[in-house]
Amino acid sequence: MPTALIWFRRDLRLDDHPALLAAGDAAGPGGTVVPVFVFDDRLYGPSGEPRRRFLLDCLAELGASTGGALVTRTGDPAAVLPRLVAELDAVSVHVTADAGPYGRRRDQAVERALGEVPLVRTGSPYAVAPGRVVKRDGTPFRVFTPFARAWREHGWHSPAVRPDPVPWQQGVRSDEPPPRPDLGEVQLPPAGEAAALEAWHRFRDERLLGYDAGRDRPGTNGTSRLSAYLKYGCIHPRTLLADLAAEQGSESVRRYTDELAWRDFYADVLWHRPDSAREYLNPQLQGMGYDSGPDAEELVCAWETGRTGFPIVDAGMRQLLGEAYVHNRVRMIVASFLVKDLHQEWTRGARWFMQHLVDGDLASNNHGWQWVAGTGTDASPYYRVFNPITQGKKFDPDGAYVKRWVPELRDLDPKHVHEPWTAPGGVPAGYPEPVVDHAHERQVALDRYAAVRAR
Repeated sequence: MPTALIWFRRDLRLDDHPALLAAGDAAGPGGTVVPVFVFDDRLYGPSGEPRRRFLLDCLAELGASTGGALVTRTGDPAAVLPRLVAELDAVSVHVTADAGPYGRRRDQAVERALGEVPLVRTGSPYAVAPGRVVKRDGTPFRVFTPFARAWREHGWHSPAVRPDPVPWQQGVRSDEPPPRPDLGEVQLPPAGEAAALEAWHRFRDERLLGYDAGRDRPGTNGTSRLSAYLKYGCIHPRTLLADLAAEQGSESVRRYTDELAWRDFYADVLWHRPDSAREYLNPQLQGMGYDSGPDAEELVCAWETGRTGFPIVDAGMRQLLGEAYVHNRVRMIVASFLVKDLHQEWTRGARWFMQHLVDGDLASNNHGWQWVAGTGTDASPYYRVFNPITQGKKFDPDGAYVKRWVPELRDLDPKHVHEPWTAPGGVPAGYPEPVVDHAHERQVALDRYAAVRAR
């Protein structure tokens, strides 16, 4: 009887999975489907430990959902998959299309290695596959707002039905997965498809209608926290958009839909400009001056460990180390501080985030950093400099977020928590004085921007 492979990558679920449906169709009546995941060191090796741990836990959940049929193999997919196809005499290999620079090259190599056995791409991890939304002249969008307008006009497919039951083939040899990293006290979200659906339903039913007001408040539970689940495809954005369709008149729903559009936008930018994962989208700013030397390294260390003396920055960096996650508003604040107060290249911060974030996604992370640095898609680039004091006061007015992550400041009156040096007793013991003068460093950043533009 025919056997088809479903090669899981960033689609670790069974619901709303067009590639899985295609694999079932290829197997046909009486055939079987073999689910497989390949530990590719080109991807797994550079991943930070939080992402490795979350991935392994998601795979454990997926394995249970397949009744133990999930096959894991280790090595270069272009070598591993042809061997597995020959071992099982499989008729086809099915995948969700990968839009990333490495993923596209890898899939082309696998396709060549499979020879006459087809690699069938069905669906993508996005509401609208990268490359589909373009201007009327066929060129890609460089700015979010017109992209989002065209993205909404384009629309998206309805969720795919869940195949039940899937004729999983049991008993195929499987390699032992890598050991689970020990994260110590780092708290990750529960892994897998069921956890993703539960998190979505809880947010939809309890917090969605307050999202417009709550999304920028890191001290409240106002966001969905679905980014890690979307990263690994434990849930598809189509599933979310289908649930949101009945509430389109709500400002909160519009704002949340915009966040899904941002995810698709950054993936689209990377699709058209694969080099922008590492290189400047706006090459004009490559001549920007950055600080180096022992003093600069000491300041970067203070940023990495949450010891800058700016409470909202320190809270964000400590949240990163404690939860492998940072609230989106705070991501912008801490990124601006590294690039424009400490005068470090955006690539350094992007790498640090990718090492420590459980939801580290190449397109969203690196283009988010470029947006803040003014080297990417921002229409008002480098001269936007976030003031960490005013940002803290505006978005964490009662200091709840800072007090959670910076216990040295928990006894301060909220009016002093974002400027602890103004408290009657001064900066509390154990907490550092500000490592830089923000007003001065802001001017340095603007002067350097003016100089590079003049050149």
